[in-house]
Amino acid sequence: MPSQTPPPPAPPAPPVCAGCGAPTRRVADTVADPASLHDDLADRLAKAPAVASRGTTALHAVEGLIMAGVGIALAEGGLAGHTTVPTVGGTLLALIALTGTALVVRNETRGRAAVTAGEPRADALWRPAHHCPGCASVSCPGGEPWQGRLTPEQFRKLVWTEAGYGGELEERARTADVPPGTLPRPRGAENHV
Repeated sequence: MPSQTPPPPAPPAPPVCAGCGAPTRRVADTVADPASLHDDLADRLAKAPAVASRGTTALHAVEGLIMAGVGIALAEGGLAGHTTVPTVGGTLLALIALTGTALVVRNETRGRAAVTAGEPRADALWRPAHHCPGCASVSCPGGEPWQGRLTPEQFRKLVWTEAGYGGELEERARTADVPPGTLPRPRGAENHV
């Protein structure tokens, strides 16, 4: 008698929504789906604020230095020609370009550092979450690490405030009220939900 190998086990069924009974999807899969761009779901369920890459910051620094160089060249041309307008204008352009560049580079670097510092806390709340397309809610099957069903805006507020980037929330998510008791115990950044 030939030996028969048993068929491979069927993949586990996706969790169902406690609210409407529809199958849910992991938030990470929902955000990665190109269809989520059409209804702004990718942004509404984002794990962290978008930040400039190091390459973009370097490009901004180079652009600012080039503008400052143009200002210095204008100022030198004004000094050589003994004219006040190019000298003053070039000096002001160089100072404004250097100051603006320093501020942009500093803010972009701080933004990247804040996202990096908060990533473990955001990931702990975001990764186990599931989105229900039926009722447009987000929940964690089994109630861990947080409990209940949230709107995408409430979910974003929960994740971002716990990770320390609550100040980056736009008005729609900032004003969303996360129900008390969603997190079983306080943790995360100052001013968490």
